[in-house]
Parts: sequence; C-alpha cells; structure tokens
Amino acid sequence: MRVFTGIQPSGDLHIGNYFGSIKQMVEAQKENDTFAFIANYHAMTSVTDGARLAELTMQSATDFLALGIDPQKSTFWVQSDVKEVLELYWILSSYTPTGLLERAHSYKDKTARGAATTHSLFSYPVLMAADILLFSPDIVPVGKDQIQHVEIARDIAVKFNNKYGDILKLPEFKIEEHVATVPGIDGQKMSKSYGNTVNIFGQEKEQLKTIKKIVTENAALEDPKEFAGCNVYNMAKLFLNENELVELQNRYKKGGEGHGHFKVYLADVIWEYFREYREKQEYFKKNQDEVREILTQGANKAREVALPMIDKIRSVTGLKY
Repeated sequence: MRVFTGIQPSGDLHIGNYFGSIKQMVEAQKENDTFAFIANYHAMTSVTDGARLAELTMQSATDFLALGIDPQKSTFWVQSDVKEVLELYWILSSYTPTGLLERAHSYKDKTARGAATTHSLFSYPVLMAADILLFSPDIVPVGKDQIQHVEIARDIAVKFNNKYGDILKLPEFKIEEHVATVPGIDGQKMSKSYGNTVNIFGQEKEQLKTIKKIVTENAALEDPKEFAGCNVYNMAKLFLNENELVELQNRYKKGGEGHGHFKVYLADVIWEYFREYREKQEYFKKNQDEVREILTQGANKAREVALPMIDKIRSVTGLKY
C-alpha cells in the first residue's frame, strides 16, 4: 500500500505537527510504500523571503529525519526538486472549476484572517491535488482540516478521468480520530497561525514557559478538578499510556494540586518523550551535507515514479507529439 504525505517548511515543528502528521508518517513507513515530501512550493503562499524559505526547508528536512523519517524505508524529498508536479498542477487547472476552489475552507479561513488573496493561495488545492495524483497513493493521512483537500483532489481526478480514461488513481484519506485535532495552549487547534503552539525542539526553560501559559479554569488548590475538558490533560493524554492516564485522572479527582502542578508534569513528560529525537536533530544539524544527499537521492526516487505518470498524461492531453 502506498501512503503519501507532506508538510510545509513553515518554521519550528510543534506537537500538533507531530501527532497530526509526522507520527503517522513514521509508523506508515514500517509496513507501507511511504512517500513523504517537504512542501516548499506551498510554503511560498506565506514565506516570501527566499533566504528564509531555503533555511526553513533545510530545518524541516533535519527535523523530519530526527523524528524518524527513514530514507531507506521512505521516499523523502523536497517538492521543488521534482518539477513534474508543476506541470501536472497546470494541466489539472484546466479541469478544476473555479467554484470548487471558492468553496475551499482553508482559503476562506486564511483570507478571513488577513492573508493576501493571491492566486497561489486560491489555487493551493490544485497544487496539492497534483502532489497527490502524480504518485498514485492509496492513502493520504491528514488532519480534519485537510480532508477537503483530498476530496478536491478526487473531484479533479474524476473530471480528468472522465475525459481521458482511468489514469489518475483516486486516493482515500485516513484520519486518526483521537489525535486528529491537537489542542493548543488556548484550547483551539494547535497552529502557528493562532500562535498557540508547543514546539518539539528548543530550550527546556522556554518550553516550560510556553506550557505554563496553557489556559485552564480557575479552581482552588484543594478542590477536585475536571480533567476531561482541561487543556493540560488533553495535551498530556497524547503522550501517556492507559495506566499513566488513569494515574493522572486520579490526581485531578483527588484535589490538593493546582493546574500549575499539572503543567510542570506535562512539561516533564514532553521533554522526556522527545529526548532521543533532540539527540538525532543535533547530529543532522552538524551534518547538513548528509541531509542534502538524502534529499537528492529521495528526489531521484520520486522522479522514477513521477516520470511515467507525467509521460502518460502528456500523451493523452496532446502535450506529447
């Protein structure tokens, strides 16, 4: 089974990125034909400084490798190193109704929050469709906010196939319900756009400082506390096994501890969970040429799959003569 996913190089990775996407990628590569890419073309909708985008791309590659992406098991590359995706993006644009893009939740949400109404942002779902359809995956793991983009990719593929035959494979999305929406420090979905993230890497003191900002209810120290709706608990449960969860629930029910105690506990849990990954990150940060070589090899592997598909598409559309 082929599994396909990617993430924008938009800065420091946070635990929402990890549980919403990266962890699924790492687990998928154990038993599947996994394709994972860094979406630097997509990042241009928000990052316009060239030097910064290049820096973020290398940072993302370094962090992905540190968090467990194995280039021996996965095809791992940078989007712009496989130019065929842009050709397919333009071809698919001819089969994409404007109304389909106008209904895209992501576009409406971002423009409502002040994002510039550029063509790249508007046509973002078409490029995402090209990313997916070029490699014929069976499964695309996504968070709930990305389900519509996979559905749009399927809609575009159907229109193309209705014209030229059964060429583009219709992918299915996969979502892990219990980690699909990772809460931020304010209780909303964790997102850089909301400024409510807890980063994976960084200094321990800074991470604790961020966690102490998690919004919680006011309650007396001695009183029992509700855990089900608590932002600290809902973040902690991502890291804990069943016994550890029960133990934490009992601490909430017992009383005698404030939310500040639970925040310190959460900080300790997160710091220990990512200890091994921080060590790997330090290695790859010191060996950037090795990271670049991994990306080059990954792009070559990706193009071996992309070229036969784009050649077939050129033939049926008349671009090959």
